[in-house]
Amino acid sequence: MRRILIPVLFLSLCVSGPAAAHTEVGVAGGLLSGFLHPLTGLDHLVAMVAVGLWGAQLGAPAIWVLPVCFPTVMAVGGLLGIAGVPMQSTELVIAASALVLGAVVATAMRMPLWAAAIVVGVFAVFHGYAHGLELPDAANPLAYGVGFVVATGLLHALGILIGLLTRWHTGARAVRVLGAAIAGLGGMFLISLTS
Repeated sequence: MRRILIPVLFLSLCVSGPAAAHTEVGVAGGLLSGFLHPLTGLDHLVAMVAVGLWGAQLGAPAIWVLPVCFPTVMAVGGLLGIAGVPMQSTELVIAASALVLGAVVATAMRMPLWAAAIVVGVFAVFHGYAHGLELPDAANPLAYGVGFVVATGLLHALGILIGLLTRWHTGARAVRVLGAAIAGLGGMFLISLTS
């Protein structure tokens, strides 16, 4: 019971911030600011947890490939943002990432590893891009980026830990319900952006 309670409490504390991690431009600060930024944006937080959940559902090697793929490709997206490369509909794609990643967890969707990595990678580019746009004005862009990537990795790890419940029938059902909740939040993010 404690193994379930601690991640749930941690997740509850993390979701108490604003609903979008991309509302502030030019976030000042360094490592700590970068670390806290993904934890205070519900859109980023739930998508990162969903990546870990889906990796755990798919099993080895996806359990580690997807959480490594995301921050790696996210860094590329961040560089695109820093360079000012124009990308359209960034916030919509980020909101859609929560919807789609939550849905694949809710349905326990199975697909080849390369296809799952592409799905995760596409969303990672947009998450990274949005934060790359913020990096140039930060007091210490490198430290901010490191903090951001570390927090993202920890959110993936949280998803994996929760996803390990899939080893038991009741746990697998709970993970799917959590995926449905994430998809629902993604839908709410999309509605709020389009209304």
